[in-house]
Parts: sequence; structure tokens; C-alpha cells
Amino acid sequence: MTKMNVESFNLDHTKVAAPYVRLAGLKEGKNGDVVHKYDIRFKQPNKEFMKMDALHSIEHLMAENIRNHSDHVVDLSPMGCQTGFYLSVINHDNYDEILAVLEKTLQDVINATEVPACNEVQCGWAANHSLEGAQQLARELLEKRAEWATVFAE
Repeated sequence: MTKMNVESFNLDHTKVAAPYVRLAGLKEGKNGDVVHKYDIRFKQPNKEFMKMDALHSIEHLMAENIRNHSDHVVDLSPMGCQTGFYLSVINHDNYDEILAVLEKTLQDVINATEVPACNEVQCGWAANHSLEGAQQLARELLEKRAEWATVFAE
């Protein structure tokens, strides 16, 4: 296979075992700042996917709440394949702490009573949300917390 510019395009998606959280890459800036990018995989590639309304809502909930648990968050972005998210953090390389931040954030999702910024002023597709769907995704990922560090099937 030809090496691609996008790291995830070089990942053999038939060999991974979701759910997992893996370091997908890092970039060092010219002033020494380091951005770590994590692949937070909710669903098994090419077998399962997150429904758009649930994915959209968990994106809003996680993006808003994760920043309550870490000052290092740069971005949380959904994958186009609807199987997970990318989390980018700056100047923070402790994997176990990232998992703890993610766990707290998912607990926030479960405890939420509404989806933040779920209106036409703050969201580009405000009609497409599901708090219940987002909470179900969070519960499913948390139920498999012990598996997050295992990326590849044995």
C-alpha cells in the first residue's frame, strides 16, 4: 500500500478492534509546542457507525464539556466515517490523563439534560440532534472502558 499523507489512511481498519483510544500522531511547532492527536474510536470501522443525530449531539456535548476537564484541548472533531472522533491537545502527553478526561466528559454526556448550542443561531443543523442517542453512545463507550488501550484485535 502506498504511504498516504493522512495518518489514518495508513491504518489498516480491518485489524483494529473498537472501541479504543490511540495516539494517532503528534506535531511539534517551531516554538516547541507539541500537539497530540488521539483517535477515539466508538464503532468498529466498516461494520458499525454512529447515527448522525446522535453523533452531532455527542459532538456538541463533548466539545463543550471536555474543556471543563482540561486546559490542553485544542479541538474535538468527528470522523467523516461516523465511527469516532479526533481529539487534539497541546503540550500534554499523559495518555492515562487523557483517558480520565474522556471518561469524565462521557459522564457529563450521560448526566446532561440538554444539548448545548442546539439552536439555529449557534448550530448549522439544529434540527438534527438526539440527546438520548448521544447518551447511549457515551454509555456504550464507558461500558468498554477496560478495552480503550487495546487498538488491534489479537
